[in-house]
This record gives sequence, C-alpha cells and structure tokens, in this order.
Amino acid sequence: MLTMLLSILMNGIHLLLGIGTSQSFPPPLDAKEENAAFEARRQGDMAAREKLILHNLRLVSHIVRKYYGTAKNQEDLISIGSIGLVKAVDSYNPENGTRFATYAAKCIQNEILMHFRSQKKLSNEVSINETIDVDRDGNPLTYIDVIAAEDNIEEEVDSKIKGALVRRLVETVLEERERQIIVLRYGLGGEEPRTQREVAALLGISRSYVSRIEKGALETLREHC
Repeated sequence: MLTMLLSILMNGIHLLLGIGTSQSFPPPLDAKEENAAFEARRQGDMAAREKLILHNLRLVSHIVRKYYGTAKNQEDLISIGSIGLVKAVDSYNPENGTRFATYAAKCIQNEILMHFRSQKKLSNEVSINETIDVDRDGNPLTYIDVIAAEDNIEEEVDSKIKGALVRRLVETVLEERERQIIVLRYGLGGEEPRTQREVAALLGISRSYVSRIEKGALETLREHC
C-alpha cells in the first residue's frame, strides 16, 4: 500500500490534482467498469487496483477543495487524503451495498481528520477552539468543528476495514469445513448468525465437533490478524 502511494506521488499525480487550475482529472469509472475493476482487484490484479486509485483521485481533490479550499497546505492534505483513498480501495467490499464513492469519501475525510488530531496532540498549547482555516463562506473553522463534523468516521471506517480483513482471512487461511462453520456461526454470508446446535444440525455433525472446529478456526484467524 505505501509503495503504491509513493509511486503515485513520485509520478506527479498530486500535481495532476492541481487545485485551482483547469487541469483535467482522470474521469470516474462508470458502474460497470468499477465493478469489473474491483472484481479483478479481488483476484490480485494490481493494475486494476491502480486504476481504481487513479480514477478516484478527483474525489480527493473535491473533498480538499470543499472543506479546506483556503488552506495553505493543500498539497499535503491531498497526499494525506490519497492515503485514505488507497485504504478505501484495499478494504472496500461491493457486497456490503455501500457505494464506493460514499465509502471512499469517509476514508479520505477520516485520514485528514486523524492528521488534524495528530497535529493537535503535538502541541499542548493548541486550543481545540483555535481557528485553523476558514470555510468557503468566510466563517472560521476550528479543530472542534473538524472533530465534531466527522466524529463517527474513525470508528465506522475502522470497523469496515477490520471486517474486510476478517472476510479475506476466512476465505484464504481457513480450511473448507472451518470456513463453512465460521460463516454459519457469525452470519458472514449475509444471513443471521446460528448457534452451534443449529450449525451441527445443519451439517449433520455433533455440537461438540462444531465447537472444536470453531475454536481452532478462531485461533487461526487471531494468528493472522
């Protein structure tokens, strides 16, 4: 992930964003192209991953323009927001039903929010009511405004990222029977979670056997998290 981001920045992609200029952006992908790219990315296609990043850089610029249009460090904010975009591409699961643009916007905003929070922590003398910028209407923008506006983003994005990681691990590190039991027990297939007794009856095995397999599968997942 970091290698890809550095590659993008070194090739001048942050200059392509050119805030305040008429320079064009890579156009967004249509729904069919985007779905195909995500499917290819799930199969390990790094070119598809890069394509998704490049064609969504416009979103990073839009967010920086909208919320930080007068900031002096816009290039820094674009770089920071681009990290959020890369995280979004890596963790997004189309099966969750959320549009990628919506999910990516929260990841980008969260990354910028965490940047402001880290800057605040670096100086004990900085007040959360201190003006850090002004919005497009000329109103002062303070740290507390930024934090309050996106208070739930960090938890929401963190939860989705961890959820995507678990799903990938279930598909890649568990054996077939382990995967089957974990999916049924925790409702990973989109259905309601089932009890060990229900799983045992469904698979025609004993509840104690389900319990042993589940325990071993959870230990395997913990080792890879």
